[in-house]
Amino acid sequence: MNILPLISQSTDELTAIFRDLHAHPEIGFTEERTSGIVAQKLRDYGVDEVFTGLGQTGVVGLIHGKQKGNRRVGLRADMDALPIHEITGLDYASKNDGVMHACGHDGHTTMLLGAAKHLAATREFDGTAVIVFQPAEEGLGGARRMIADGLFVQFPCDEIYGMHNMPNGQAGKVGICKGVAMAGAAFFDITVTGKGSHAARPCDGRDALIIAASLATEFQTILSRNVPPLDTCVLSVTQLHSGVAYNVVPEVATLAGTIRYFKDEIYTLAAGRMQALCDGFALAHDVQITLELRNVFDVLINDNDLSDAYLEAAAEIVGPDNIFSKDEPATGSEDFADMLKIVPGAYCVVGHAGTVPLHNPSFTLDPDILPVGASIMARMVEKRLPL
Repeated sequence: MNILPLISQSTDELTAIFRDLHAHPEIGFTEERTSGIVAQKLRDYGVDEVFTGLGQTGVVGLIHGKQKGNRRVGLRADMDALPIHEITGLDYASKNDGVMHACGHDGHTTMLLGAAKHLAATREFDGTAVIVFQPAEEGLGGARRMIADGLFVQFPCDEIYGMHNMPNGQAGKVGICKGVAMAGAAFFDITVTGKGSHAARPCDGRDALIIAASLATEFQTILSRNVPPLDTCVLSVTQLHSGVAYNVVPEVATLAGTIRYFKDEIYTLAAGRMQALCDGFALAHDVQITLELRNVFDVLINDNDLSDAYLEAAAEIVGPDNIFSKDEPATGSEDFADMLKIVPGAYCVVGHAGTVPLHNPSFTLDPDILPVGASIMARMVEKRLPL
């Protein structure tokens, strides 16, 4: 590893920041404490301008290089946690019951702070680094909120880069999937309104629970019989709620879940078939069925040339043997995709020790990855804005 010197010297500080953020996780759009720490650290590091409140709790910092050229490179990290009860047993485990950094956003925030510290101290670049700390990545639309609040109008970028940790047991391995890299996603909510009755006489009612259960099963035919076999789509029903008693046929049942896709036309197909099935079941069973679908993540598309540039910068830190340029697309989603629809850039993953998956109550981010990620991001700015 070729960790940048100032970042290497700051390893203890970065670890302390990470532990503090991990112990005090905050759900999307409530990251008041986190954004306050981020803003103060940026000021302490000598960042030229610090802006708060963009996207409600977002923070943006501007760092000008030794030469103040017109080009701007953005670096982005997410700050929010998940509604998960932590069971890691760490001595810095979450102090907020039912909230946990189970996806590594505390690490992402720390790494970007480390990069900002290096860039503000050295300024070995020509142009401006735009440091973006985004709230509410976990399905709440934080990127879209920042964009709607004028992120790229107030702070235009020529290109932008993001990063995610990956608990794959391959410490320091850096990978990028060029082109279509992560799935778009929509969430759905369905309400089936039938007719309640005594459980001993279901013939008097319209059983919303049975209809909802059948609908959940029928949705799987969309994948097996409508989506072309060489295309990819995931349709998962993740919630089914109905009934409150043993002897009552429920009048209402609700379904919820998600669609993941790599092509907009496949999403349109799946959404259309879901609506048709809901309408058909409503007619067949003489009930009311409403379907609400909302897109929450766009398909993440990495620019091919900028992906290569990102990997070149990463290779200077982790070595060429730790670089993977042909990662497979992931059916997970990431709202950095919304930023990449406006500004070209790339999103990489950095491996670390441990194999407990993301979004698991036992997930632990290996702090050894903090100076690695910080160095890669800082080096990216220096490479893309050479003196």
